[in-house]
Amino acid sequence: MKAVATPIVATFAASMALLMAGTASATPNVVVSIKPIHSLVASIIKGVAEPKLIVEGAASPHTYSMKPSNARAIQNADLIFWMGPNLEAFLDKPLDALAGSKTVVALSDSPDLQKLPFREGGPFEAHDHGHEGHEHEGEHAEGHDHAHEGEHANADHAKGEAHAEHDHDHEHGGFDAHVWLDPLNAKVIGREIAKRLAEADPEHAKQYEDNAAGLMRQLDELDAEIKATVAPVKDKPFIVFHDAYQYFEKRYEVKVAGSITVSPETLPGAERIGEIHKKVTELGATCVFAEPQFTPKLVNVVLEGTPAKAGTLDPEAATLKEGPDLYFQLMRGIAESMKTCLSGKA
Repeated sequence: MKAVATPIVATFAASMALLMAGTASATPNVVVSIKPIHSLVASIIKGVAEPKLIVEGAASPHTYSMKPSNARAIQNADLIFWMGPNLEAFLDKPLDALAGSKTVVALSDSPDLQKLPFREGGPFEAHDHGHEGHEHEGEHAEGHDHAHEGEHANADHAKGEAHAEHDHDHEHGGFDAHVWLDPLNAKVIGREIAKRLAEADPEHAKQYEDNAAGLMRQLDELDAEIKATVAPVKDKPFIVFHDAYQYFEKRYEVKVAGSITVSPETLPGAERIGEIHKKVTELGATCVFAEPQFTPKLVNVVLEGTPAKAGTLDPEAATLKEGPDLYFQLMRGIAESMKTCLSGKA
């Protein structure tokens, strides 16, 4: 007699088939801290899965506080990418608590990543960009020291202010964590992301490899494009809101003359503002750049009584929608903002 499948048996068989299919194609649950890195991860994992982002919208990692939804996301993650405690200090303790139970990748530890030391003081000394090896593709010159200018008029006040900023920014090792603002560093980070994804998900290793190769080509094209964009204005000095642009500055030989604050969560004192105002006047700085996450009032104080124009730079992509295209929009946006303001078209 021929066996006839009952509805219960058929339903069970279908459920098992779906379960087995889901198991076979399972991909790692990936969480990423900030938008620029999320964009690189999204490019490499494209077609396989979608990574979750922690610092969403216009929030800044400098001032971010963990939400319950963020805690759940990292608790459920298989693989977590962040830059490291230099930038996302709010993640330091939560990720420490996960040690051993999750794969946590601090991308600032990527092999061959160029890291530059923090600069201290508002005005930066002029330095020669002509011998730093920018034209050697795939290479970075060694990080260089930037001396800071002059003695403060009021020594006690100056030491107190500098010490507060120094302690905050150097407590985790003393390098500038905005490494993604050089596309060559983005390539290094991209290779590390692809490697870690392939280790976590060998089944899709070939796709990660292919996606990473495509990303490398795009980053090379972006690098050439930005060089051409900023070339006409690279000799014009300007002031930035906080000192986040060393990597862009070093790669493209633009002239950042100083920053209003070392780190945006540390408000500068009156003396530092006075130093920057003086620097704008002395250098004939063409532009002073604000950032969209932070109040422009300090920028207006620096600009007062000078012919310099105001512009906006967005090093952490606060105004951009997350996804694979964000990194390229971010970098082009910085280059175009510099070109527009420094050429007097703002």
